[in-house]
Amino acid sequence: MRIYKILNNNVAVIMDENGQEKIVMGRGICFHKKAGEEIGEDTVDKTFCLSTADANNKFQTMIQDIPIEHIAVGEEIIAEAKRRLDKKLNDTLYISLIDHVHTSIVRFLEGVTVKNVLLWDIRRFYKEEFRVGLWALDLIQEKCKVRLPEDEAGFIALHLANGQMDQESMHNMYEITRIIQEVVNIVKYFFKIDFDEEDVYYFRFITHLKFFAQRLVERRIYEEDEMEDLWGVIREKYPKAYNCVEKITKFIESKYNYLLSKEEQLYLTIHIERVVNKVRR
Repeated sequence: MRIYKILNNNVAVIMDENGQEKIVMGRGICFHKKAGEEIGEDTVDKTFCLSTADANNKFQTMIQDIPIEHIAVGEEIIAEAKRRLDKKLNDTLYISLIDHVHTSIVRFLEGVTVKNVLLWDIRRFYKEEFRVGLWALDLIQEKCKVRLPEDEAGFIALHLANGQMDQESMHNMYEITRIIQEVVNIVKYFFKIDFDEEDVYYFRFITHLKFFAQRLVERRIYEEDEMEDLWGVIREKYPKAYNCVEKITKFIESKYNYLLSKEEQLYLTIHIERVVNKVRR
């Protein structure tokens, strides 16, 4: 393979047979080399091929200043996440997660740790992602000889959740998680119950809240359908769940200036009725 552009001693850009840029990485593969020269395939440890030109350019810019060990660890975490979660992860995750792994290691070595105020909620709402985060801490310790605090497993979990939602901003994930927490708390206090977080109905409820919170953060309005008759039936059949949704609706409108559509209220009422009914059986 022929070098198209050198990023540093360990990373180069090549062109494949279709004229698409690929990023190849291996220790010292560009040492004493110039653009146009050949790289032996046996010297390449990792190959990255991001789907969009924008993501590819950002990734190239970022990894020029990141140690090869940190890039390799970040890539291994993403590969493990894909295997465990069995979900499509956006290419921007290669940028955000590798950068986070590098930054968190550097911060820790400088004696700076960042408290993850959402750690408890991340454990509850993103269980599989958090397990990958804990696995990632072991990997970082093995490969980089640094034991990061558990807070970082939470941050990694949020990056993985964010990668599934096709968003670039970690700020969105913080806000989404906070909204889920707020709605869950309203339901808990309204019905004076504790949820079984291993229950399938709870999982479905949280999944619904994730997408609801994402729409809220992105200011996307849930499309209204003509369902006035069904809405009346649901209100009459599940009055307590409906009253709880009224409280949630007022809270969301007051705090976020976002008005829940009747359709959103309807589905929320159904999910709340199911999960609360399951707890009380």
